[in-house]
Amino acid sequence: MTTLSEPPIGNSVRFAARPLPGGGTPACIWLSAERRLPELNLTGCPELFVVGAHPDDETLGFGATAVMLAQRGVRVQVVSASDGGGSQPGLSLRQRHRLELTRRAELHRALDVLGAPPPICLGLPDGAIADQEARLADLLIEMLAVRPRGTWCAATWRGDGHPDHEAVGRAAALAAAEVGAELVEYPVWMWHWAVLSPFDDRDGPQQHKTQGQTAHANRIDPRWLASPRRQTRQYSTHQTGNTGSTGGLRDCARSQ
Repeated sequence: MTTLSEPPIGNSVRFAARPLPGGGTPACIWLSAERRLPELNLTGCPELFVVGAHPDDETLGFGATAVMLAQRGVRVQVVSASDGGGSQPGLSLRQRHRLELTRRAELHRALDVLGAPPPICLGLPDGAIADQEARLADLLIEMLAVRPRGTWCAATWRGDGHPDHEAVGRAAALAAAEVGAELVEYPVWMWHWAVLSPFDDRDGPQQHKTQGQTAHANRIDPRWLASPRRQTRQYSTHQTGNTGSTGGLRDCARSQ
């Protein structure tokens, strides 16, 4: 069984300092930024394994790149660590169960739009994935071990600010190192809490390849954005729920 030897270091404090109702960094700021980012060569990906903490992470964080790779004939497999039942606070156990079933169904519909196979849903507790981090790492090692050599494991960034996202990123990093997969980290909430000017490199992903680097280096064709936008529309519970994240969801969808 995998053991975790180092205490986690992340950006949860930065995320907490910018509450959702107060708004975050507008998408137009990121889109207008001129930053040189390392090129991400998509031709070297034999298979894509996308790991998210919740249903919709795969679309908001890595949707456009997943579409590009799928259209090149690369097999895309999505793994959702939780079913997202904690996205609406104050629910009874029965209501939370119904929400989990709904969000899992939304994930299936989103992947139908992408043309990807059904997701692997692990059912870990939303909001407490860090408590299951070692178990998650073991599960990812087991799944990645049977994939082609050099498979890309795309996971939420270890510094994204959301505890679940960071726990998934750490588990994926450990699993990728164990089996020799290529780790690709993508941010989701970083776009909300990080600031561009003055820009400190510690604010953004820097440890490995990221979705931001993909978008810049590969000049994403607008035609490839139609599928992620249709995928995003499948997540109606997240857009209409009381999490206060509707605006950020739409901003992320537009900025991909």
